[in-house]
Amino acid sequence: MKILVTGSNGQVGWELARTLLPLGEVIAATRQQLNLAELGQLRHEIRRIGPDIIVNAAAYTAVDKAEQEPELAHLINAEAPLVMAEEMKARNGLLLHFSTDYVFDGSMDRPYRESDDTCPINRYGHSKLAGEVVIRESGVDHIILRTSWVYASRGHNFLKTMLRLAAERQELKIVADQIGAPTWARLIAETTSHVLKQSQHERRQGDFSSDLYHLTSSGAASWHDFAEAIIDLARQSETHPVSVRHIEPIPTTSYPLPARRPMNSKLSLDKLEKKFSLKMPPWRDALRLCMQEL
Repeated sequence: MKILVTGSNGQVGWELARTLLPLGEVIAATRQQLNLAELGQLRHEIRRIGPDIIVNAAAYTAVDKAEQEPELAHLINAEAPLVMAEEMKARNGLLLHFSTDYVFDGSMDRPYRESDDTCPINRYGHSKLAGEVVIRESGVDHIILRTSWVYASRGHNFLKTMLRLAAERQELKIVADQIGAPTWARLIAETTSHVLKQSQHERRQGDFSSDLYHLTSSGAASWHDFAEAIIDLARQSETHPVSVRHIEPIPTTSYPLPARRPMNSKLSLDKLEKKFSLKMPPWRDALRLCMQEL
């Protein structure tokens, strides 16, 4: 079985390139090798490689910049996935695609279910929702996994930023009224491997159904909670310098950004856990493991 992983130099893609190795031959393509903004090249490379599965971990993820570049965000997050869907449908293959909590507006007071109405409030969210729609409408065998608040021991993310700022400053101000589930990239990759293995078995048995699932750590936190947990673990480890003495909780209104964020980004895990017989770990446990790696 041949598996093409896009965006392999990203946080999730880097983990996938390693986690998926037991399932078959993995072709890990970086942005330089497979540019999703070049649709002709993308289609040509898919045909040249001839994958049985595409795992699309590549995306336009610059949430604020997307407000000024909506066409580029749509090209990478919607038009490129449509090319993948068309090519995999022609090959009778499987497309696994990652989406985001930002397809919701965050106004609900409970975790979002897969069946809840979507209502993006920024350009990035609109582009990711468009990607979901074109994949579903293409008729390709597919799995869509929505995740949130992704971090890893490598790359640019909230964890790495907090560790840097904690060493440089004595006081931090962190948003405390946005709620979500911090999710380790390795957890996403390992869960994806499990999902793919079961899905391919179902396809061979003729009882596969394309579907959408939410994939995050369990539990909930604000960005302020997340920051406090990171810095507490850094102090305990004694391997990261910590100068910060106070982390002040602030409202979203005190930290304005070009793109609006959902206030509630919590995603229900019931459907994923039931379908694939999983129990997603608490976000604090996953964070501890990630920081041990650091």
